[in-house]
Amino acid sequence: MKKFINDPAQLVDELLEGYALAYPEFVRIVDKRLVVNQDLENQDRVTVVTLGGSGHEPAACGFVGNGLLDVSASGEIFVSPDTQTVVKAIQLADRGRGVLLIALNHTADMISSQQAVEICRSQGIQVNRVVIQEDISAAPRSQAQDRRGLVGCVPMYKIAGAAAAAGKSLEEITAIAQRFADQMATLVVGIQGATHPITGSLLAEFAEGDMEIGMGQHGEEGGGRQKLRSADDTAVLMASALLQDLSIQRSENVLLLVDGLGATTLMELFLIYRRCDAFLKEKGITITARRVGEFLTVQDAAGFQLFMARMDDELQQLWEAPCQSAYFTQLAHRPENR
Repeated sequence: MKKFINDPAQLVDELLEGYALAYPEFVRIVDKRLVVNQDLENQDRVTVVTLGGSGHEPAACGFVGNGLLDVSASGEIFVSPDTQTVVKAIQLADRGRGVLLIALNHTADMISSQQAVEICRSQGIQVNRVVIQEDISAAPRSQAQDRRGLVGCVPMYKIAGAAAAAGKSLEEITAIAQRFADQMATLVVGIQGATHPITGSLLAEFAEGDMEIGMGQHGEEGGGRQKLRSADDTAVLMASALLQDLSIQRSENVLLLVDGLGATTLMELFLIYRRCDAFLKEKGITITARRVGEFLTVQDAAGFQLFMARMDDELQQLWEAPCQSAYFTQLAHRPENR
């Protein structure tokens, strides 16, 4: 393993400090592990908070900013922050209008987030939680509670953040966020496992020429080990599975996001997007929102996450609302030829 790090015990604190020094116009660090919107004190609205382990940069700290997240609570590498850290994040974020907490469906994240919600409610803070659980390889849609949370958290930051910026109530934002969560799906393909930046342990092993459809975010086996396919074949295989899971029909609109895991090049990601775009057009399905890049990575893992969500008029308007952060900025919407 080759990594440019210093003291492993200080890795997370140093990476967050460096991030805040690089983007002081967007964020500041509180208590070493809370990444906070620089403009938080000037807000009179519902605020949006998330939590998660470090090592997935830019998620989630890279999406703290206007029209997105207000506070991100960070844990150790691939480890959820403890309950008290999440409680501090909610307390810090609260502007008296309520707080929406976005959590990914992983055991430790669920425990920390639920306990934090209960504590904060007992203190009189209005706080609701929405869970991201969109990994279609982990369980059928009828058992969504068993699905892992993946890159769907990032478009959720955008939708929920835009709803909060628009001045909607906590109940309204929660309903919108839950509707979006219920209409999203993600599938992961891996071709190379990550190495833990502190221990050097390999999170997943692949034979030469193999790939795995359905691999988990941290290298968990997905049961889809097979020979490596071309970019076009892989794109169609994965997009077809997402369409089937969501029951997307001709004439519907979708958001499509291609997320690199850390070691996959933009060249490859654009090849995947190209074929997905053509495939959906063949099906009579319109992509009305899109992103390609690295949003939730796993160190030096290779592969990508393909995310799809059904879009309605309200979700589309929220997606098109302007926002600004270090790793996700959107200008005021301009009409496009779709």
